[in-house]
Amino acid sequence: MSEYNDQETASWDAQQVRREGGQARAGEERPVHRRRRRRRRWLSGWKYVLFVLLASVLAAGAGWLLINDFCSFSKADVTATVQITADDDLKTVTDKLHDAGLIQYKWFFRFFGNLAHANEKIGMGSYELSTEMDYMALINAMHNSSGGMNTDTVRVTIPEGYTVRQIIALLAKNGVNTQESLTEAAQTAAFDYDFIDNTSTDLSRLEGYLFPDTYDFYVNEKPQNALRRLIANFATKMTDEDVAAQVEASGHSLKEIVTVASLIEKETAGSDQRTIASVIYNRMADTGSHGTYGMLQVDASLLYALPDHEGAITNEDKKVDSRYNLYKYAGLPPTPIANPGMASLSAALDPENTDYYFYALGKDGKHHFSATLQEHNNFINSDAYVGN
Repeated sequence: MSEYNDQETASWDAQQVRREGGQARAGEERPVHRRRRRRRRWLSGWKYVLFVLLASVLAAGAGWLLINDFCSFSKADVTATVQITADDDLKTVTDKLHDAGLIQYKWFFRFFGNLAHANEKIGMGSYELSTEMDYMALINAMHNSSGGMNTDTVRVTIPEGYTVRQIIALLAKNGVNTQESLTEAAQTAAFDYDFIDNTSTDLSRLEGYLFPDTYDFYVNEKPQNALRRLIANFATKMTDEDVAAQVEASGHSLKEIVTVASLIEKETAGSDQRTIASVIYNRMADTGSHGTYGMLQVDASLLYALPDHEGAITNEDKKVDSRYNLYKYAGLPPTPIANPGMASLSAALDPENTDYYFYALGKDGKHHFSATLQEHNNFINSDAYVGN
């Protein structure tokens, strides 16, 4: 029995040696190794409890700051106008909101904006926003029904002096919408501005108020929205504190200022805009002492009443019975005759102080001004006059 147990034990030891990849030598005893489990105690006792409490406080504090920014709790009162263009994306919009003091945590707004599909909702335009708005309200306030930041856009430059008809044709050519739809909107859409006559259905009701500038439009944008953007730009320019003060001090209405500016715009694009403005105002005030009797006699206004006219104005043209015929009717035309740029508007607000009542274009490409009819006639009968 003992011999059998010894053999069994030896056989077991040999197997162990083979499994361990070594050879047992006769008479050699193998040491017995026991693996001990070492417990590394990271934190224990009161330290662990303190850490949990501290982490909870920090998490709660950070969470409150994020919630406060998201829900707009207890923020300082801030109101700002944010302009969104075709070059913007969610990141740049977030930067603009942060720079305006409307949000605090840019990464958190971008995170929410992606979840809320802000790229599909936020569109081009100028928006008045405030810290009373939470994240969702900010996104909704920048919504444009014509498209979002992923919608195709087109950039169009409106030249100074273009009429409403010309602007509509240009927008249609660039794919903003069809000429028919834009024309209908110009005639019938309601625009929430005091200077727009919403009771009229004539294109001339928008004349002078579609500010010439470079704009980004959506392809197939809603016609009313496209026109409103031009009108809003005009309103922004004219409600500037300094400009508004000039309008008030001029003694003329905003419509009169814009109408004078449109006449200046169509008469000249040179440096003599303020001088031409003085002639217009001098004639408007003349009761007969200088022979003009309030007659402005501006060719461009007559041509506005004759949109299909070609060639030089004739004496027959000057007999046309239209309020835009300033050879027949004294004072300003019933509406502006074009959409003036800021230089012409500034000239209408700040005319040069002169005693001129006449001007004519010379062969040198410049306007020549006269204080009396005799001086004027002498010039137009000379070889210097462009008509000779």
